[in-house]
Amino acid sequence: MPSAARVALCLPALLLLTPAPAASAADGWSLAPTGGSRPAFYAEGPEGTVLRDTVSVTNRGGRAVTVRLYGTGVHVVFAATRVRVPARTRAEVPFTVTASRDRTGEIVARDADGRSRSVPLRLRSGGPALPALTVERVTVRADGIAYELVNRGTTVLAPRLAVHADGLFGAVLDRPPRSLPVRLPPGRRLRLTEPWSGRPALDAVDVRLTVTAAGGARDSAATRARFVPRGAVPGAAGAVAAAGALFAVRRRARRPGGAAPGSPLPARTEPTGAGT
Repeated sequence: MPSAARVALCLPALLLLTPAPAASAADGWSLAPTGGSRPAFYAEGPEGTVLRDTVSVTNRGGRAVTVRLYGTGVHVVFAATRVRVPARTRAEVPFTVTASRDRTGEIVARDADGRSRSVPLRLRSGGPALPALTVERVTVRADGIAYELVNRGTTVLAPRLAVHADGLFGAVLDRPPRSLPVRLPPGRRLRLTEPWSGRPALDAVDVRLTVTAAGGARDSAATRARFVPRGAVPGAAGAVAAAGALFAVRRRARRPGGAAPGSPLPARTEPTGAGT
């Protein structure tokens, strides 16, 4: 966008300025780019970039006028599509367009009597195309595998996802790459969840997500999850304790000079270090 536009970073509400200076033209209303004396709007940026500018509706007449704003040939998003401009006043309306490819269109304003004004809009998608993305914050939850995708490049991405998980005894999940039903504009962060209905009941699993997109964009991230059925922890602890006690008894029985199982212990024994 030209620097003369002095466009705010966020779309504010419709801004009514002080009365416009008197003009030599006949009474009526006009449409023009805000700032300077530009004959048209010109916007340029990398593909997917949201570009901002402002259009002015100037009412030189003696009564208020209401106009409807819209774009032709280019998708334009206005801060307000219906604007009421008091007499001898100028209204400035911010708008955005998204750079996708070279386009030519118009911004049009039409009043209640059917009269319309238009300003040409030329949109050019320039700059280097740099596809890049990251997959972040991977966690395993009750409803599936949650993760975030971030577009770190300058192009709109259609990501593909592959999922692999290994347990203690081999792979428990292996999903080949498939297209996700999302489009990710530059700079956008998206939170998603991958369903996982057949999770193991008892296992320690390493989960890895790999995301790719056209142009060579690729990233992967991993996390670890442990699955333990409800009520199994006390039982598992008891089994471990029982196994440890059995191992200690058998080890003592095999020591030279040790008492056979079921025989009385000596009155005094020296510590062997096994219990330290």
